[in-house]
Order: sequence, then C-alpha cells, then structure tokens
Amino acid sequence: MPERTTLKDVAREAGVHVSTASRALNPLTRSVVNPETVERVTSVARRLGYSPHPLARGLRTNQTMSVGVVIPDVENPLFGPIIAGAESVLMEGGYSVLIGNAERGGVDAEAVVSNLLDHRVDGLLLATAGRSDKWISDLARRGVPAVLVNRTIEDTSIPAILCDEHAGMGLAVQHLAGLGHRRIGHVAGPGSLSTGLFRRQAFLTWMRILELGPSDDVVTEAAWFQVEPGYEAAIELLQRQPDLTAIVAANDLLALGCYRAIRELGGEVAVDVSVTGYNDIPLLDMMQPPMTTVRVPYRQMGTHGAATLLDLMGQGNDGTTASIKLTPTLVVRSSTRPPRSQSSREPPAPSDI
Repeated sequence: MPERTTLKDVAREAGVHVSTASRALNPLTRSVVNPETVERVTSVARRLGYSPHPLARGLRTNQTMSVGVVIPDVENPLFGPIIAGAESVLMEGGYSVLIGNAERGGVDAEAVVSNLLDHRVDGLLLATAGRSDKWISDLARRGVPAVLVNRTIEDTSIPAILCDEHAGMGLAVQHLAGLGHRRIGHVAGPGSLSTGLFRRQAFLTWMRILELGPSDDVVTEAAWFQVEPGYEAAIELLQRQPDLTAIVAANDLLALGCYRAIRELGGEVAVDVSVTGYNDIPLLDMMQPPMTTVRVPYRQMGTHGAATLLDLMGQGNDGTTASIKLTPTLVVRSSTRPPRSQSSREPPAPSDI
C-alpha cells in the first residue's frame, strides 16, 4: 500500500516551511500567507493528493473542526436548503457538520445543543429559536460561537440571518389587494416564534397601509407550522369570518391546511377563497391549484449563516458580526385570482401603494 502523503511532503515540494504550508491550507489562516505562496502550496497539495486530516488539525488548534446545525422540524422541507447552503460553506472551510433535530424547539432544542457541545463542536448554527430562549443568550456568555438562521430571539447581540418579513408579507397582501380582495384573513404561526410574530405584525401593518380595516378578528394563530394546525386554524377563521375572500398563511404548510379547510366547508380554493403561502417549499407547483407564495432564499440564508459563523470562530466571538435580512420575492401561481364579488371599480395598483 502506498504511503499517505503528509504535510511535510507538501511543504518540501513547495519549498516552504511546514508551518507555512499548514497556514496556506487552512481557510482560517491562509489570509496571513502571501497569495502566490498559497497558490503554490495548494497546487502541490492537489497534485500530490494531500488533504488535511481534521483530527490532526484539531489536535494542533484545540478544535474538532465540526459545527452543529440544529433544526426544529425534520419534516419541514424548508430546512433542507438551509443545511445544504451551510454545509457547502463549512466543508470548504474544512469543517464537518453534525445535524440535530430539535422536535419543535423548546427544551428539546436545548438538550440537542447540549449534546452537540458534549461532542465539542466548534460552533453552532441554530435554525430553532423561541423569542424568549435565554439559553441561547447564555451560549455567547459561555464563549460558544453561535449564529441564528430563519428565527431570532429578543437578545439582538446574537447574529441572525433572517428574511425581511415586512417585505415578504407586503408582497402577499399587495398582490391580493391588487386582484380586488378587501376581506383578507391571516393564519398566523405561533407567536412564541419570531417568524410567527413578525409575519403577523407585518400582515396587520400592510392591511393598515392599504386601508383594509385590519383587526385581530381576521387573524387566527396556528399551534405550529404544520398542515394539521393550519387546517384547524383556517376552520376557526372561516367559521368566524365567512365573508373572507382570501387568506394569507404564515407558511406553505399552513396554507395547505387552509386548502383542506376551504374544501371541507364546501368551497373551492382560488374560486371562493384565494390562498397565499410563505417559503416556496418544493412541489408547490404540483398542488391543486399550484400555490402562490412568497419565496425565501433559504440556501442563501444557510451560506450567509455559515460564513458568519466562520467569521465568529475566527474572531473569537467578539460580537462584531452583524445580522442580515434577505429579500424575498413573490411567486404567483393559480391559488389566487380576483374575488367572485369583485365590483367594477379598479383595484389599487401595487405600484401606487
């Protein structure tokens, strides 16, 4: 069996000291090496088939070269792109990824994180966070590099990569108003989560901006971001407000629950009640009818989150890394159309709002 190429072999072939070769091959330290030297060392490493051994690097740097990524619901397909985006950046940086499923957050999330820390991960990317989760704030005080994605907490000192929820809900409400809808309801996510609270607040704000008479009477909160809670919330909403012609759901799974509720009450989606989702999870174009939704760039959220975490780990978690809000877009499909009762007057154009 041929001998494994070592760092000494690479350094000798590249004509540099072993420590220089090590820094050149480490994404966290190569910035201190002359770019020409980095190119020469990496070229030699590729030619010789050398790749740094994570365990050996960890022994030198007191790191495990691993990162924990925690999600709240493995059944929700929106978290796949976040993981994929994060993993692409972290692997490029020489890190392996350990994934933990927190089963809808809360105590489970804290237990999952504790387990990952027992495995000595170097940092955490958290896609699960309740607004009042104090244990997340404690991570920073303990010196654990951590970045939030998709959700955030009340402690703004923890970097968070989020969607611009005000802009996203505005896209949905303006779209429906432009079609002529005046009686619009909202199936909200749990208020204990930033995504549930911020989208609800944004919905009511846009209803006020468009002078559509917002009130909590047209909002029902689902217990969780899943189909069954969405169905239950939509049933309650439509029974309380039977004259609604459109529903803005706080995510796509809740919107699918709205589909079921509308049909169970004898209506037809888009014909009797238009529905918009939020996230643009896979296969929405295959639903009947295909769902209009707000598209969130979740893979980009994962890449930004991972890059921010790498910066934090490199800077010693000094809290200087800023949070980021990503811009959503609207994907119009067949679940929205003008209401049956639309009068002959022209609806306001979104550009005039």
